[in-house]
Amino acid sequence: MQDFMSSLGYQFKNPALLRRALTHPSMGADDNQRLEFLGDAVLQYIMSDILYATHPRDREGQLTHLRALLVCEAALSQVARSLHVGEALLMDRGEELTGGRDKPSVLCDAMEAILAAVYLDGGLDAAREIVLRCWPKPEEVHRPMQDSKGALQEHLQKDGGDAPTYEIVSQNGPPHDRTFQAAVFRYGVELARGTGKTKKQAEQAAALAALRNINGQS
Repeated sequence: MQDFMSSLGYQFKNPALLRRALTHPSMGADDNQRLEFLGDAVLQYIMSDILYATHPRDREGQLTHLRALLVCEAALSQVARSLHVGEALLMDRGEELTGGRDKPSVLCDAMEAILAAVYLDGGLDAAREIVLRCWPKPEEVHRPMQDSKGALQEHLQKDGGDAPTYEIVSQNGPPHDRTFQAAVFRYGVELARGTGKTKKQAEQAAALAALRNINGQS
C-alpha cells in the first residue's frame, strides 16, 4: 500500500480509504463501487474546471468533447496503468486468472475510486493535484480505434450539422495483403487521412487523425 501511495504521489491520512478504493467487487463487502460512484462526479467537476480555465476560446461543444475524451474508459485505464493500479488491486483468484488486473473496465472503476478516496481524505485540491499530475493531454489518450468514427461524428454534430463522410482514396499491395487509405470529409473539405489493412480500419484511422487535428487546434 505504501508503494502505491508513493507512485500516486499522495500520502493518505486514512489508509483504509485507499484500501477500499483498491478492493475489487470480487472480494465481497467493502468493495470500491460506492467510491467509484463518487469519483466519477469528482473527476467530471475537476476536468470541467480545468478545461474551462485552459481553453478560454472553446465553445461548449468543444469543451464537452474534450472532457468526454479525458474521462472515458480509455483515459482512465491509461492513467491507471501508468500508476500500476492493477498490481495493487485486491481481487479474488478467479478474477485475477481471467486477466482482471489489466481489464480496462476494472482499471477505470478503480481509478475513479482512488480519486474519490483522495477527495475524501484530502479535499478537492488534493484530488485536483492528482488529475493535473497524472492525466494525459487530450491528444495523448490512446482511444480504441473502433471508437474514433463515433467520437468524430459526435464532436462534429454538436452544432447540428452534417455527419462526416469517408472515401477510400487509394489501395496498394497484392490482393492477400492490401493496404487501404481513407479520407474523411465534411462539407466537401478533407479533414484527414488514415491507412489500414481493411477499408473499415482505414476509415477509423482517418477519423482518429481528424480528432487529433481538432484537439491540436484547441
